[in-house]
Amino acid sequence: MWVAALGYFVDIYDLVLFSIVRMSSLKDLGLSGADLLHKGVLLLNMQMIGMLIGGIFWGILGDKRGRLSVLFGSILLYSIANIANGMVQSVEAYGLWRLIAGIGLAGELGAGITLVTETLSKKDRGYATMIVATIGVSGAVFAGLIAQYFHWRTNFFIGGALGLLLLILRISVFESGLYTKLQDMKVPKGRFLSLFTSWARFQRYLMCILIGVPLWYVVGILMTFSPELAGALGIVGKVEAGKTIMFCYLGLVVGDFVSGWLSQYWQSRKKAVAVFLGISALMIALNFAMTGASQVAYYWLSAALGFGSGYWAVFVTVGAEQFGTNLRSTVATTVPNFVRGAVVPLTLAFQALSPRVGILRAAGTLGVVCVSVAFVALFFLKETYGKELDFIEPI
Repeated sequence: MWVAALGYFVDIYDLVLFSIVRMSSLKDLGLSGADLLHKGVLLLNMQMIGMLIGGIFWGILGDKRGRLSVLFGSILLYSIANIANGMVQSVEAYGLWRLIAGIGLAGELGAGITLVTETLSKKDRGYATMIVATIGVSGAVFAGLIAQYFHWRTNFFIGGALGLLLLILRISVFESGLYTKLQDMKVPKGRFLSLFTSWARFQRYLMCILIGVPLWYVVGILMTFSPELAGALGIVGKVEAGKTIMFCYLGLVVGDFVSGWLSQYWQSRKKAVAVFLGISALMIALNFAMTGASQVAYYWLSAALGFGSGYWAVFVTVGAEQFGTNLRSTVATTVPNFVRGAVVPLTLAFQALSPRVGILRAAGTLGVVCVSVAFVALFFLKETYGKELDFIEPI
């Protein structure tokens, strides 16, 4: 559990690092003006497309070759990509290595959560995933702090070094007992396309994805483009993306802990997600009512937005608990990465709508859509608290 938590810590550090150093790194590469937004969107989308590709690849690999194969392979790939990112001299090279980093980053969370849920009892696994997520998301806070004191290239080198050090810790990790048991059975494993051959199975899969989309709307739109949004709101003082992301993830740390605990206390994943979706909707609305507020107030609202989005641990656990051992890694790895990949259509829609209706109305419209869809998806999703995970998905 602790090794999975540290792995997710490094994963989140790298995942949000580009959003934090977007302005400084692109300026250093010679960009200015509108290019800081447009090229920033392009590079963020390259990373997220990589995560979509990697989510499918690592998910299938985790079911076919084991959870540990993903934990070792994914962190090695994104550590190398991180180091390479620190040496880029052009936007094209930057984009290529963000794509490769995205592929590597895609495997960490799903494999870690799958391993933890399959290793611990149904009574304790909710607490365990809560700890993994709480420690993990604090990696973003660490990234925000580090960015205040080091050059953006050094920040990427630090991420790469942390990943390589973690590889040493993983030598002592053992494979899941449920997966080892599965190896003796002649059942199909890791068939990604089977998620689309049954309406009931596809519906479960789709609902798992949709309940998580508001999380990355907050991070991918409201936090990443907070300097531009703050400018449109007339916020007094300069707002930095790195600081809004840091405050957001401070809130996420607390939110993940509270939502995970509530899901255990109430013995219901759905109730915990519903409460936090409601908080998130309220904070998103408040974000667009901050006209003329101070820089400090805007940062604290970012923390509140993070708290409302802090059902990530419960969300990923729900995905892992919905499906059998022969598809669990595929689902647990692809679901969070499809949510992260939703940033691509969200940012493209944001770019397309902004010139027509304005940057604030564009972001607000997307927020309404994301939260509304998530509530509908949650309504149709089945409760998974206390569910036995020793079962096979019929394919």
